[in-house]
Amino acid sequence: MRVVLVALALALALLAPAAPGAAGTPEPSRATAGAATSAPGHPRALPALRVHQQVKGLSIAWDVQPIGHRRLLITERDTAHLILWNGSKHRVRFPSNRIWVSGETGLMSMAIDPRFGRNHRFYTCSGWVKKGGGHDVRVNAWRLTHHGKRARYVETLVAGFPTTSGRHGGCRLLITSNGSMLVGTGDAADEDNPRNLKSLGGKTLRLDRMTGRPWPTNPFIDAKNHRKRYVQTYGHRNVQGLSERRDGSLWSIEQGTYRDDEVNRLRNGGDYGWQPGPGYDESPPMTDFSLPGRQIGARWSSGDPTLATSGGSWVYGKQWGRYNGTLAVAALKASRIVFMKFDSSGKLKWTKAPARLRDFGRLRSVTQAANGDLLVTTDNGDDAVLRVSPR
Repeated sequence: MRVVLVALALALALLAPAAPGAAGTPEPSRATAGAATSAPGHPRALPALRVHQQVKGLSIAWDVQPIGHRRLLITERDTAHLILWNGSKHRVRFPSNRIWVSGETGLMSMAIDPRFGRNHRFYTCSGWVKKGGGHDVRVNAWRLTHHGKRARYVETLVAGFPTTSGRHGGCRLLITSNGSMLVGTGDAADEDNPRNLKSLGGKTLRLDRMTGRPWPTNPFIDAKNHRKRYVQTYGHRNVQGLSERRDGSLWSIEQGTYRDDEVNRLRNGGDYGWQPGPGYDESPPMTDFSLPGRQIGARWSSGDPTLATSGGSWVYGKQWGRYNGTLAVAALKASRIVFMKFDSSGKLKWTKAPARLRDFGRLRSVTQAANGDLLVTTDNGDDAVLRVSPR
């Protein structure tokens, strides 16, 4: 009799509906998770973090990139200074007077050529004062001299990113695994830019890093308008971060209005749905699904309020434990790093913002060094490069 009752109970349990969130239950296609708390299913054990202020005495440090032999290159946005750190700080001779600095625009992102050890070539995205007057935002190629004391101008790869007051100037660079350059741009706080395919603002662009030509697989490569050929995705507000996952997928980090900072998985030719109203009215949602055509929803969104997300990097290495394979996203206003775990299909699983990284004010850029440590720039006025490693 007892055996029969047990069998009956097991049968009823198998027929019962799954609880919300249980295995096999469909999840929303557009996940929203605030960074202050973790999404359901967050793992219990995470490594403690060690933080060392490796470089101090910086001013609005925008980006940091390792260049080998324990050296770092650092950009300062408002001073337009290029800094070399090789155990101590050295200012690189660089045409700072040509950098246009206004509001959120100045000397911003860098990318280091994969063959830097041989060609000493690197790239910047910055505001630029034109010789004939006026200004824009552009990507330039440079060559660092062997002793590292001077950066020589090589060429302009792509120019003409729109500007207004300097607001929403972007601008993030990433050299992808196939050697192309990806550029994230801002909409310059102009309502006409995000969805205008003849404008380079409010886009991600893809180009050949050696020639500056539009990348041959771009969705509009055969367009009559030359600028349109550079466009990979559109409908963005202010792209501040770019990173490539090990599976080859490309991801952007975008600042929202009063709501909805976003992390997006980029799809060639994709429309990400930002279209401010007349007079640059920012009340529409960051991804407006009422627009014509098909818009692509965010893989993570902050909701209301925003964190002011900025740079980010995928984190890899067994030493990172449960953080291995997460996307580490810096936040300015919220003063933290948010580690985001996505599954293989790109669906958000959980987030975590470690308390250890909430003591340094505004955080701007995240770069993974060759040994697996994270290099993080602060953005407070009296700034540093933080080296973050798991214990």
